[in-house]
Amino acid sequence: MIDFKRLLTVLLFLFAISAKANFILLPMDDVSQKNHLKAYGITYWALDKQYKASWLLNYRGGSFLLPDAPEIRKECQIRGVSFEPITDAEANKIFEEIASPSQNMETVVLEKAPKIAVYTPKGKQPWDDAVTMVLTYAEIPFTPIYDEEVLSDQLILYDWLHLHHEDFTGQYGKFFGAYRNAPWYIEQKKNSEAMAAKLGFPKVSEEKLAVAKKIRDFVIGGGFMFAMCSATDSFDIALSAEGVDICEPMFDGDESEANYQPKIDYSRTFAFKDFILERRPEKYEFSDIDTTEKRRIPMEKDYFTLMEFSAKWDVIPSMLCQNHTQLVKGFMGQTTAFDRSLVKSSVLVLGENQLNEEARYIHGQRGKGFFTFFGGHDPEDYQHRVGDEPTVLDLHPTSPGFRLILNNVLFPAAKKKPQKT
Repeated sequence: MIDFKRLLTVLLFLFAISAKANFILLPMDDVSQKNHLKAYGITYWALDKQYKASWLLNYRGGSFLLPDAPEIRKECQIRGVSFEPITDAEANKIFEEIASPSQNMETVVLEKAPKIAVYTPKGKQPWDDAVTMVLTYAEIPFTPIYDEEVLSDQLILYDWLHLHHEDFTGQYGKFFGAYRNAPWYIEQKKNSEAMAAKLGFPKVSEEKLAVAKKIRDFVIGGGFMFAMCSATDSFDIALSAEGVDICEPMFDGDESEANYQPKIDYSRTFAFKDFILERRPEKYEFSDIDTTEKRRIPMEKDYFTLMEFSAKWDVIPSMLCQNHTQLVKGFMGQTTAFDRSLVKSSVLVLGENQLNEEARYIHGQRGKGFFTFFGGHDPEDYQHRVGDEPTVLDLHPTSPGFRLILNNVLFPAAKKKPQKT
């Protein structure tokens, strides 16, 4: 006589084995994911643990597919990241949907956790820099470095480098007009001059140019560089003004070169062309690249649109634009956005505000490496000012603007063997 109860138990056991989850999906759409930012941290953590991961471009907001391992599930639960266990059959169905020519989707295999460096002066608080802040929040490890490390060729140890609110021209951020008597400004100038002297440079501008050229070579050799706010335009300006004194006496102790504008060499820059430098030392601008003072957009209408690319053909820009919304809230900075007419034709605009004819988010290639420039200071602090309270990312775990930063952090993981010289 057949023992139906026992047979049913065996059948259920076999069904459970066949239906066992082999993957976990980290959904990245606006409905299913409780913490988009920490989901990037989970993916990085899994890569660092030698797990392979897949980035499902344009599938549910750019979801991540990871192996189903107890430690990954546990880490998701600890960090508050939403995940969905899926079977081999379900995963195959997703892959088939993504592979369909009718779908603007692609699967990108992520192979290794990139080694990350953040160019930042010692003693800088995490909230002074949006990238440092979001890396810390997402629990993605990074190494702070500054001029000494860069000039001693330590960049070769890293795959990805971030530059934030930095002035590579030697003009101390053009804060002279408003803050020349502020103790922090006086201290910053003193420290910068001491650093330049220690490293064997007579001027801060010359020392910062040397740093910019090392970073340029890092990119040309195969590195990935991400810059925000004034590190974007001041980096290009420093490269373009090599051999030309553009600093006024209050910055470097002697007069700038007369009629220096025609001597600017745009062929040396990464992203910008035909810009006019701002000569007045009291003016809080480096050039006409930045659109901050040209903007006529009220805060409630300040958004920029992410461009749509073919995921199967334009994989890199598609990766960098993954998000759960195409419309991203704008935010200010010393360099808020870039005048579209001054962006080189070889540079790809990833996000723009057409109304103001400005590019907010741009990307390009230089040599074997890549760079991305993102205008603005803090995606969740509309008009960040000196001394403002830090942003609390626990209040913004699904921030689309911070997601763009983290897209760049994971971007090198998809490059199998970055070539660096």
